[in-house]
Amino acid sequence: MKILSSWLREYVPGIAVSDRELADDLTLRGIAVEGVFDLGAHGSLFEMDITTNRVDAMNHYGIAREAATIYGLELKLLDTSLPAARVAARPVSVSIEEPKLCGRFTARVLLDIRLTPSSGVVAERFRLLEQKPIFNAVDATNYVVLAMGQPTHAFDLDKLEGGIIVRRARNGEKLRTLDGVERLLDADDLVVADEKKALGLAGVMGGWDTMITPETRNVLVEAAWFDPGVVRRSSKRHLLHTDASHRFERGADFNAPPVASALVSRIILEAGGHPEGELVDVVVEEAVARTAKRASVSFSLGEVRRMLGPTEDAEGILAGTAEGILSGLGCGMANAGAESWSVTLPSWRLDLERGIDLVEEIARVYGYNRFRNTVPAFSGTVVELPWAGKESAVRATLLALGWNEAISSSFCASEDAARFVREPGAAVAIGNPLSEEAGMLRPSLLPGMLDMLALNISRDVEGTALFEMGTVFSGGPERVDERPSLGFGATGQAFGKQDVDFYELKGTVEALLGKFASRSAYFDHFPAASGPAALRLTPAWLHPGRSARAVLDGATVGWFGQLHPAEAERRKLKQAVWIGELWLDRLYRQGLRQPVVEELSRYQPVRRDFSLMLPDSVAYAKVAEALEGLAIPELRIFEPKEVLRGKMAAPAHYSLLLGVVFQSHERTLREEEVQGWSQQVVAALEALGGKLRA
Repeated sequence: MKILSSWLREYVPGIAVSDRELADDLTLRGIAVEGVFDLGAHGSLFEMDITTNRVDAMNHYGIAREAATIYGLELKLLDTSLPAARVAARPVSVSIEEPKLCGRFTARVLLDIRLTPSSGVVAERFRLLEQKPIFNAVDATNYVVLAMGQPTHAFDLDKLEGGIIVRRARNGEKLRTLDGVERLLDADDLVVADEKKALGLAGVMGGWDTMITPETRNVLVEAAWFDPGVVRRSSKRHLLHTDASHRFERGADFNAPPVASALVSRIILEAGGHPEGELVDVVVEEAVARTAKRASVSFSLGEVRRMLGPTEDAEGILAGTAEGILSGLGCGMANAGAESWSVTLPSWRLDLERGIDLVEEIARVYGYNRFRNTVPAFSGTVVELPWAGKESAVRATLLALGWNEAISSSFCASEDAARFVREPGAAVAIGNPLSEEAGMLRPSLLPGMLDMLALNISRDVEGTALFEMGTVFSGGPERVDERPSLGFGATGQAFGKQDVDFYELKGTVEALLGKFASRSAYFDHFPAASGPAALRLTPAWLHPGRSARAVLDGATVGWFGQLHPAEAERRKLKQAVWIGELWLDRLYRQGLRQPVVEELSRYQPVRRDFSLMLPDSVAYAKVAEALEGLAIPELRIFEPKEVLRGKMAAPAHYSLLLGVVFQSHERTLREEEVQGWSQQVVAALEALGGKLRA
């Protein structure tokens, strides 16, 4: 955006600093000047970068207001005087059929005008700003946008058929806009129309049929306030971004239309003509309450000092300083006590809503560089979340096992939400999603995990092992629950030269569950039941024959296994992918297992090996349970050394070489004691159907 320093100085007489200093002072206050170009006798050209929330500063008068506030100078009022209007022979009528979308509409009739090339100040400033002049009636509307930021439009009055109506477009209605393109409208568009046809796309662009031409002699000057949402939707729908839509989309000044109408009319009437009738100004009171007459905000100097801290100046921010800054920005100040005010917000600053916004304005205009570099005061200590230690233990375990932590989006597509949700129907939709692919809050970490694995596969990464610890969401429109969860996935040669298999995941989950104190921890598998999703026992995203459930103290804490072939095909994954999810909200109910340090025995251990034949139906877990049930304190270690099947074992049996270690902390063991305990071990295994091999 280009701004002339000479134009700013016209609005604020008395600026004593140079253009370069003025640019620096504006930049320090958030009105960024990116470049300063010398124009000789005409001052300087400022190349501005105005943030989208400061639509009030997207013009010369708005920036002049900032300069006046910075230097404590008076801002010159805009001259809106016009010649006396003649009594209208046919007063123009204005009807607003959509009061929620158009809060104000002004119309002024000018008769017997003369269309001439722009001259004088308008022509000179257009030249300096590299604006293309057309003729005075059109240039006037463009000039006023540059001057004060309010978009206006001039219609050829003789081409209007009846009064002005602000209404929704009719489905299938067509409008040829000023760029010569015929556009197909629908009911979501707001149009300015007469009694027969649409005249323009409200807040975006006027129409071709009523534009000003060299033959125009009578005009209707329009200045209005349109709802930002409807302007933005129309601008996006028709791929039509204009200076007018840029400002209306960000919230124009509700009180500006009458002023802008007068300024445009003054420029047009300089070449000839006269106003016909008084200004028609239709105002919707509901819109006034939302913009120009918002509720007052309480503000105190004590709050400013508390939040901003000490300044470099010993006297700090005084009441007069704060009042001068806010008044200069357009706020109305009414005393509400000692160093406190009830502040009326200006109509052109819709970004100001709360007391903290006013504190920010004080800091901005006063100058951030004038505050001392101090650390904010803090009392108390940082409080750790109750499960922080457990979370740290889980993360450290996974990193030690060779997994890499990753982060994915908190959003997912509706199809993924329905497939991976923990409880059917509990997925949460977003009210205003960025896209269809991010329309739901994720009910699981696995959609994001699969996207990350697919990305690594597409980049020819030989092996990938990722985990993510994050929040998942469930519930409904009225209540959304957040739960911590752990998702993990691996593919390829992630842990060595061999491809990842089921037992890599199982070992990882065992290590994680082993960090928590529990009475029992085991894995089992349920086949996928047919019928509704609510009746399925195995998640639909898991391979029915290569997956398992993790159970801790009787409660399901997660699932893991190979990705279902159908899901892999849907995601175009051509190699085996192993994934899982642990529900940390359930896992964290358990306490962390506390390590027990035991002094090493000074006495000799005694080792015994037992070669047994066991039925295939006897899993090693039953063997371990039977030996633990003996409750022999001196039985320190038991472990399988060799398992043989096939020809080395009887049919439906397997051969187990079991090694045990006996040791005491108090004495050397006697042979008869070891023999007795060995007999107990054999008896316990024979009770399971085992037999000692000859």
